[in-house]
Amino acid sequence: MNTYYDILQFLKQFDVYIYVGSRLGDIELAALEIDNLYHAGVLDEKRYAKFKLILRHEHTLEEQRQKAKI
Repeated sequence: MNTYYDILQFLKQFDVYIYVGSRLGDIELAALEIDNLYHAGVLDEKRYAKFKLILRHEHTLEEQRQKAKI
């Protein structure tokens, strides 16, 4: 799993469907859900770190896109 889309597909295995209307909000909610799965013991540390890195990268890209629109 190397993309934001892959993370969303992974979350669907746990009946977590994310859509809040803004991509930035979706990314932040996905990060919260990944945190919850990690604290529940579902994710190992390596996969958790990889998911968080991907989400942080997507968050940064989306912030840059929004700034470019202004």
